[in-house]
Amino acid sequence: MPTLTIDDQPVDVAPGTTILEAARRLGIQIPTLCHREGCRPETSCMVCVVRIGGSQKLVPSCATVAGEGMAVESETDEIRAARTMALELLLGDHLGDCVGPCRTICPAHLDIPKMIRQIVAGQMDAAVETVTASIPIPAILGRICPELCEKGCRRGSLDSPIAIRLLKRFVGDYALSRPASFGRECVPPSGKTVAVVGAGPAGLSAAYYLALQGHACTVFDSFGEPGGRLRYAGVPESALPREVLDAELDRLLAVGIELRPNTTVGRDVSLQELRDGYDAVLIATGDMQLSPAAIPDLKVKGAGIEADRHTQMTAIPGVFVAGGAVSPSRHAVRAVGSGHAAAKAISLYLAGERPLADHRPYTVTMGRLDEEELANFAKGYPRHGRLSPAGGEATGFDTAEARREGDRCLRCDCAGVEKCRLRDWAIAYDASPAHYKDRRRRYQAETTHPDVVYEPGKCINCGLCVQIAERSREALGLAFVGRGFAVRIAVPFGESFAEGLREVAAECATACPTGAIVLRERPLYAPATS
Repeated sequence: MPTLTIDDQPVDVAPGTTILEAARRLGIQIPTLCHREGCRPETSCMVCVVRIGGSQKLVPSCATVAGEGMAVESETDEIRAARTMALELLLGDHLGDCVGPCRTICPAHLDIPKMIRQIVAGQMDAAVETVTASIPIPAILGRICPELCEKGCRRGSLDSPIAIRLLKRFVGDYALSRPASFGRECVPPSGKTVAVVGAGPAGLSAAYYLALQGHACTVFDSFGEPGGRLRYAGVPESALPREVLDAELDRLLAVGIELRPNTTVGRDVSLQELRDGYDAVLIATGDMQLSPAAIPDLKVKGAGIEADRHTQMTAIPGVFVAGGAVSPSRHAVRAVGSGHAAAKAISLYLAGERPLADHRPYTVTMGRLDEEELANFAKGYPRHGRLSPAGGEATGFDTAEARREGDRCLRCDCAGVEKCRLRDWAIAYDASPAHYKDRRRRYQAETTHPDVVYEPGKCINCGLCVQIAERSREALGLAFVGRGFAVRIAVPFGESFAEGLREVAAECATACPTGAIVLRERPLYAPATS
């Protein structure tokens, strides 16, 4: 029974055990993409490399048998650099969007494709959870949002973008029709307190997400009612009825937020008093409505308070800034996103951790498709154009209209993103998708199979699906076709995927490490019904 050390930890293993298996016995996690239990090692991805005995050469741990006396290094700067390079080479040739372009553009990072799928499937409670995870006032923004996300909608290149704002409004109005406590789950009280200056979209959003984390929030505002510019900056009632504004803000405050209206910081209470009385302070007054005298010791740069652009914390520990107070904008959705980001940073600060930047979701981007590629991408989706509410903008979509409009969505985000090991390891190793970007492949999709879709542009030729089909004795199965850099996985003799994978298509989808083979999601490929 060989004894070896991995990162100076000894381990005894049975003869024939690989270094990867030995490392896992020690609880050491080595990244893998092309490895799968029960399959022979292909050593194609090279992200599992390690060093043995100070050798200059790195070897794949999935295919290297452990030997007596081996001294293995699995986690050094050089090894991490080699793994990062391997990941970046794969990412540079990866054709697909991890995250839909609409979500990438959204200042609040709303998972728009997921929301749309839930609407189409009639899963409205789930849709509310999805939306309010990023936007606590969807009925309001669903009426006045500037539709930034629609500018990134790939469907717009085909005919016209999905009516995302109206679909968000549909979800928001549904939530307003539910009991006040619907969709609200606060964690137990943390014992921490936060003062929020400003009851506009940035301050209220921050307070909402902080309250859900168990922090006691008090919101101070100069005006008599909450809403900030939503109420007092001339938003016409024809665009945002006051009963909608009041109802949604009442539900938001009901999570346990204390509102102190008619209280001006710098006149009724000083910033120093807030710092002394609370564990953290957030300034969210919007476009610097505070005078410099009200915020002593804080620097004003341009039109906003100077703060770390990633964490939104000012030079004073525990004092944060959000919305127009840090970066003026006329879009309420930007204020909501800024408030949410500040809430995340404040929660980390209150937990004694270093506030971190609020990153956009990690994604590889496919870029613009030409006419032929777009037609291939949209194959199988409804061809009807953008819908308008039958009752006009004032009424919004009814259920049938919302589901039919949502059915136009091309599902640009990757259906395999939740289990994509390439993306997971890319995030872990901070690998850049653009480091080795070259001329991209042309988009193709194999859609003949009733159960799975295959996108060869996402395939890394790991060979797992080839082995699975071979082991199950599929009549045709899959094979490596071509030579050199042109090698690809396909069904022999030019047959369709439906012919190649008659028995194990679902298993291949489960094994695929990059989302190249994914299970079909029925709501995406069948017309929505009312």
